[in-house]
Amino acid sequence: MTALVLESINKSFGSVDVLKDINLTVEPGEFIVFVGPSGCGKSTLLRTIAGLEDATSGRIMIGGRDVTTTPPAKRGIAMVFQSYALYPHLDVEGNMALGLKQAGEDKATITARVATAARMLSLESYLKRRPAELSGGQRQRVAIGRAIVRKPELFLFDEPLSNLDAALRMATRVEIARLHRELGASMIYVTHDQTEAMTLADRIVVLRDGRIEQVGSPMELYNDPANQFVAGFLGAPSMNFLAAAPLGAPGATLGIRPEHLRVGKEGRIRGRTTHVERLGGDTNLLVTTEAGETVTVRLFGQHPHQVDEALALDFDPRHAYGFDGKGQRLRS
Repeated sequence: MTALVLESINKSFGSVDVLKDINLTVEPGEFIVFVGPSGCGKSTLLRTIAGLEDATSGRIMIGGRDVTTTPPAKRGIAMVFQSYALYPHLDVEGNMALGLKQAGEDKATITARVATAARMLSLESYLKRRPAELSGGQRQRVAIGRAIVRKPELFLFDEPLSNLDAALRMATRVEIARLHRELGASMIYVTHDQTEAMTLADRIVVLRDGRIEQVGSPMELYNDPANQFVAGFLGAPSMNFLAAAPLGAPGATLGIRPEHLRVGKEGRIRGRTTHVERLGGDTNLLVTTEAGETVTVRLFGQHPHQVDEALALDFDPRHAYGFDGKGQRLRS
């Protein structure tokens, strides 16, 4: 039985079409990540799955049940938001237990589930603290714990790490990945952060302007993008795009990832460095080509290149991507 099926989902706000013919199947235990630029519809799609927004047309199936018109509380989902949404007057235990109490669960069940979630999230020693006594990362773990105790059919995460600093984001990301492995639950996660998408997802759903551009595993999308948008969206630094006419392909655009450009005495691309980023493990070069285009070169390790240095760049054609005038992939 599938965890989630979206059939021809459309969502409009007045005359504005926000979601356009969304079709997606999520298998049991899958971790699916929605990514895309601001305004692409990813959060609206998540809210539509949750029942917080009504689909204008289409059908939503969760665990084999048609929940298109079912209220959010009866869809078998649990949602973790960007804001922690904790009750300040309740301690950690009270916040995690509240939903179960409202659902009429018995005391023994509530105690056991809260204890299990607290153990999984390393919150045992914080159960009697109130939210004001917790760090941002701890508050987010409480919000996740509140979802875990409900034992939902589907977990929905709406940019849950956006309010955390870089170190806490990484630590919490690792915890979410561990929880997914431990729970074996189906999870849908919305983010604008491609690092979160690449490191957490079994499959990534790339959205643009309310449509799905491509669905696949992180490495499938990275190594075999369907179009120029997907190719440029995934990867840091992002893919370089050059006019392909000087290289014998008029009207096309050539895509080369920064790590696939090599520096040498000879090369098809010549230019001068305009900026050097020394990151310790990597060195990034910004190069302005003789054609006036800017490319990024990612070199592994430490290199002595300087600003205003003349460089020749080349690449293995097997690592180059061609795109037509509409941004679609040229497979030949």
